Amino acid sequence: MADLWEDLQSIANAAPVSFTSAAGERGTIKAKSDFNVSEDVAALRKAIEGIGTTEKTLIDILTHRSSSQKQAISRAYEETTKRIFVNDLKGDTRGDFENLLVALARTPALNDAKWLIKAMKGAGTDTNVLIEILASRTNKQIKELSAAYSEITKKTLTQNLKTEVSGDFGKAILLLAEGARDESTSVNADKAREDAKALYQAGEKRLGTDESKFIEILCKRSIPHLRQTILEYKNISGKTLQKSIEKEMSGKLEDLLVAIVKCVMSTPAYFAEKLYKSMKGAGTDEKTLTRVMVSRGELDMLDIRAEFKKLYKNSLYKEISSDVSGDYGDCLKMICGGDD
Repeated sequence: MADLWEDLQSIANAAPVSFTSAAGERGTIKAKSDFNVSEDVAALRKAIEGIGTTEKTLIDILTHRSSSQKQAISRAYEETTKRIFVNDLKGDTRGDFENLLVALARTPALNDAKWLIKAMKGAGTDTNVLIEILASRTNKQIKELSAAYSEITKKTLTQNLKTEVSGDFGKAILLLAEGARDESTSVNADKAREDAKALYQAGEKRLGTDESKFIEILCKRSIPHLRQTILEYKNISGKTLQKSIEKEMSGKLEDLLVAIVKCVMSTPAYFAEKLYKSMKGAGTDEKTLTRVMVSRGELDMLDIRAEFKKLYKNSLYKEISSDVSGDYGDCLKMICGGDD
């Protein structure tokens, strides 16, 4: 599997940059062209209020409307029934299926905020969730999720993170949570070479590692610049940057920096790998499966499907079909949007 990330040039050349694609372009969940909010509300009420819930209607509507259309539905639903749509979904469905529908009904920013709150709740922190969300989101997405986070918790995301994370990992996570990555699209090859050299000298070239140099470059530079830096790094050191990070670092910081490098090279490939791991072996990691399918459904699911097929020789659709069943499986297959 590691060799997937070895062939840098082909990934960099072929990879669509999800960081720059607009919602709807490469997603499977798209806006409905002849959208009629009152029809949808009537259908949803019938599905929820009737005897027994009609799951098919819920799945169909929530996987075939854009996020803004679903917000319009939620508002109209509340005006008509004086009830909160998401609460009615919760009251009417159970378990993983309920979590999936509720996430589909919420805005992406609210989902990210809720997932982060959950990851930091109670004793211990689920750093995998922090890494996945903060390493893969754009500045705009981070600003939006931070606003949603503050609204719910009455504290800023960075304030709460400071009590949860520490050391070099903490520094890197906080930098990402500020959403201050450089956004310029032009690449200066000389500057990229300089950064590659600085990384080489901070790691492979010396005894011990200067983590702060890695954190500064990987958490602040623009995505196009970092792509170039990663290619230059291979030329200078003969190794991929990912391999060097894995050799030089350990623990959570290693996990975070590797995730950033993967997202820089190909966000869809990063998420294809996440989905594969959530389903492989005994038992399924439904939380990750739900989170990734919902958060990428409107953004780059088509690209994730293509990468999945390339990497695992099986389609994402078939993998989901053989791994999960029932309404939950049906809904995930709808988000997946088809077989490859």
